[in-house]
This record gives sequence, structure tokens and C-alpha cells, in this order.
Amino acid sequence: MNILQMSQTLFYLIEQQMDSEKAVNYLRQQTDLFQANPQLATFYRVFTSLPRFVGKQPVNVPADMKFALDRVRPGFTVADWTLDRLARVWWLLQLPADDEMVYVKTISQLFKAGELNELVALYSALPVLAHPEAWRFQATEGIRNNIADVQSAIMLHNPYPADYFDEAAWNQMVLKAFFTDKDVTQIIGLDERKNARLAQTLADYTAERRAAGRSLPAHIEELM
Repeated sequence: MNILQMSQTLFYLIEQQMDSEKAVNYLRQQTDLFQANPQLATFYRVFTSLPRFVGKQPVNVPADMKFALDRVRPGFTVADWTLDRLARVWWLLQLPADDEMVYVKTISQLFKAGELNELVALYSALPVLAHPEAWRFQATEGIRNNIADVQSAIMLHNPYPADYFDEAAWNQMVLKAFFTDKDVTQIIGLDERKNARLAQTLADYTAERRAAGRSLPAHIEELM
């Protein structure tokens, strides 16, 4: 994926939002400051404070922008996002990625310290971050937690798991989606990544629910 192209596309989408002049000016100003003096304190400060300066209104995504985003990163979507979430993902793309160790360490600190909305933005950004293989463990850890919005940010409308999870991690994610009543039809790659082990695991889970007189989750039989 071309990070510069994705950054430009996301910024253009921000510019298209209603009453976005204040947000656009702030983002341009902070980008200029960071590029002139790339201090990590600035990078962290802007990431955490963005909602105060750009707002939290829902993002409108025209059809042409959906197409443009998918061309840059197949499967990537910002549908149902808020402007602060979009701006945070865009801001992450401003971090220089030439030194992988520094890049991963810098963003990992955000994962460690993030509050709910910050974590949602971080996990939403997984498909567009540099060095994608470096985020596998972080992604699987996010699925293991019990924060529903974080789980949804990874599981639903996110191409990262389908592209980078091994079979065991993928199967665990799909099973967790059923456990937590997620709409599994929103999992990208669900049909393409069907496998025998997942089918058997879901068959066992289905048998347990039937034995207990419980109803089956929607769409589970389609994967068996």
C-alpha cells in the first residue's frame, strides 16, 4: 500500500466534510510543526487531543471516496466513522516509517496508553500502517480483550485479519465473533478463509448449544 497516497486520500475526505475548515487548518498547522521539528511529544499530543480540535461528527463518505480508498487499500473503509477517528488514523500516517523499530515502538506506546476511542482508531488503522506484519500480536491481543468497540474495530469491516492472521488466529477471531454476538457477515474474508479446523470447532460449539437447548448464532451453519 502507498502510505502517501492513502494519507492524501484521507485528508481530501476530511476537507470534504461539512464545516471542516477549522479541522483542516489545525491539521495542516500541526503537520507543519511536526515536520519542522519531529518530536515524539508533539506526535503524541496531537493524537490524543484531536477530538477537541476537529470534532466528533459522523463522516460522510461519498461513493467516489469509497472507491478511491478501496483502490489504495483493498477492503479498507471508513464507513460509520467519526471525524476524530478519521483524523487520528490520518495523523498516524504522518509518522516517518523508515526506521521500523522506532516506528513500531512509537505507535505501540499509543496502544499501551490509549483510552477507548484512541484504541478504536489505532485498531482501525491496522490495514494502513507501515510494517503490517509487525502488528499481528497487537491485533490478536485486541481481540482477546472484552471491550466490544475495540473488538468490532478489528473484526468488522477491517481487511487486516484476513490478510495477516494465520489460521489459528483467524479461527479464534471468528469464534470470538460468534461468542460476542457480532454480525459475522461484516468480517472481511469470511468465505475466502473457510477451513476444516474452523468448521469442526464451530460444529462442536453448535452441538454444545443445541444440547443446552440454546438457539444457534446467525450464519454459523454456513461455515460448517
